[in-house]
Amino acid sequence: MSLAESLSVRVEWFFKDAPQAVISRRRDRSGSGTFSEIDWLTERLAREIEFVQRVGDLELADSPRISFPQSNETIERAAARTRQLLGYRGAEPAQELSARTWRIGLLTFSVALDDRLTDGASVMLSRGGMAVVNGSHPSGRRRLTLAHEIGHYVFADEYSVDSADSSRASRETVIDRFARALLLPASALRQEWSGSTIRTDAVRIASEYRVDMSTLARRLIEIDLADEGEASLVRATRTQRADIEDLGLIVADELQPPELPSKYNDAVLELVRREQISTARCVELLLDTVDEDELPELQPRPAEAIWSVVS
Repeated sequence: MSLAESLSVRVEWFFKDAPQAVISRRRDRSGSGTFSEIDWLTERLAREIEFVQRVGDLELADSPRISFPQSNETIERAAARTRQLLGYRGAEPAQELSARTWRIGLLTFSVALDDRLTDGASVMLSRGGMAVVNGSHPSGRRRLTLAHEIGHYVFADEYSVDSADSSRASRETVIDRFARALLLPASALRQEWSGSTIRTDAVRIASEYRVDMSTLARRLIEIDLADEGEASLVRATRTQRADIEDLGLIVADELQPPELPSKYNDAVLELVRREQISTARCVELLLDTVDEDELPELQPRPAEAIWSVVS
């Protein structure tokens, strides 16, 4: 018990195998050093999700398993297909992205982590998957991270931790472009980018599509709407209070930590209502985002149910 407490894990971790995707990831990293903070959190959440799936009502769809793109054209098509699966119409801004990922079987968690080099991680589960976003970063970067993890998921990567020293550079580059295409459809930019009022266009589009200026600049270059000089102006642009008032912009802060998926929350709370788990275990499953006294009251048991237990 003391060893489990010192490692901040449950005792059963020593007796029950981790999800297969996590085991595969360990094997891949066997010569690359110890697990990071996000590795441990991802394994914990993968185990917790599979527990809730096993004993509760947490049904997730399988990954759509889109073929990995081999060209810029197929990257754009994969992003468009994924946007459709998430329920976005045409060039509609992909707002409230984390609230949509359950539609493709992906549960999204945003947790503040100390490791500023790590953006996020994702895992393919036996059914569905999960993504962890480092909530310590600004909103635009968090959304780009989630879009990237969606890429790993729809392309059926078993387990990926994305950080500054990624060893799969070429594959990551493809998924990076997929993420930008998911957030900034080319058709929308071609319609909304005039090129004559660079600062105003940048402020307006970045706000509407909820991306950071670096992401917008990179996207403008890759679809041939801006050259390097114009992109540099976009990167240097900062949205001011006057812009918000003059252009009627809405300031959004998505994936603010801690954020847990509502489907997961609901399934865990239903377990405690049914008395299938203790209130302490419920708090643990919800990553200490609630206190025990905030949990719903237990459902009263009918008399015949009590007799069925004691007889």
